[in-house]
Amino acid sequence: MKYKYLNDKNLDFLKRFLSTYSPSGYEMEAAKVWQEYVSQYTAVETDVLCNSVGIINPDAKFKIMLSGHLDEIGFQVMYISKEGLLYFRKLGGIDALTVPGTEVVVLTRNGKVPGVIGKKPIHLQTATERTKALELDELWIDIGAENQEEAEAIVSIGDPVAVKSNCFFMGKSRVMSKALDDKIGAFIVAEVVRVLSTEGIKVGVYGVASSQEEVGCRGAVTSSYYINPQVGFCLDVGFATDIPDCSEKKYGELKLGGGAVIRHNADNNIVLVRLLQDVAKEKNITFQNVTNSSATGGTDTCKIQLAQSGVATALLSIPNRYMHTPVEVCDLRDVDEIIALLIETIKKIDRDNLTDFIPCHMA
Repeated sequence: MKYKYLNDKNLDFLKRFLSTYSPSGYEMEAAKVWQEYVSQYTAVETDVLCNSVGIINPDAKFKIMLSGHLDEIGFQVMYISKEGLLYFRKLGGIDALTVPGTEVVVLTRNGKVPGVIGKKPIHLQTATERTKALELDELWIDIGAENQEEAEAIVSIGDPVAVKSNCFFMGKSRVMSKALDDKIGAFIVAEVVRVLSTEGIKVGVYGVASSQEEVGCRGAVTSSYYINPQVGFCLDVGFATDIPDCSEKKYGELKLGGGAVIRHNADNNIVLVRLLQDVAKEKNITFQNVTNSSATGGTDTCKIQLAQSGVATALLSIPNRYMHTPVEVCDLRDVDEIIALLIETIKKIDRDNLTDFIPCHMA
């Protein structure tokens, strides 16, 4: 498959990045890999919340922020039973139906401890139990300990838990991983920064791999207040509707391989959205128009938009199948088109001095 911007080197980075562990609030491992890669091309800063920022032209007055979050959904240890089993709560939104039987890794102070999520065997369940979704407190993590004392010597209450690392490329252009939401967005940010670092642009570009999105978009709040940009592009996955029983009438037409997804709702500045559309048409970049199913919220976009005196924001989505499960799937053609669209849009803002994104000025 021939891409505009993807190649063996950055796809190797993507695989390493997707293979890291970064439950919300515990993003250090993923942040380190992202920082090491981006620092080859530009200066990188970080903060107390583990936001990572690659900066081009830090002295420029006009600032453009890119944001994709690097945290992933996971669990956290709540209780250790006398049998040595770990009981847990969710850390971010979890598809509970996919949890039983999942291989996991407990991220302890002293290293990673493998385990599996277990439940009562189906053979021993009542007819009622077989037909209902299990609550998380009916499940446990088995780390191979024989009793509570042995388990407590290995893990501690409060240890975060991540789904075991998995990543592979399949078909002609698709990638599967537990953490495409939203390491694929943070990857796009890194690639846009990489390319623009050699383009001689004059505007300031702040590429952010943000933290704690899955528990309330918290990293986007602090990073956008720190940067105080005039424009913010958010990169996050969106629900692909090219699967059975997923209504396009209700959720919009969103296809893997259909190109960059330009979103429409109150979070998306109409002047910026139309600029993205115009650039895509001018540069022959494939894109999809999709209206959000809600009027606002759901991604870092709404938090960035409200930073300080307000930011012109736009959400670009990467179509994603099986979101918040261990087997999310995206298409690299969409990733490539989004990288191209962002690069060309930022270059146009810089070249043509397009600095006014106030919708009322359109009247």
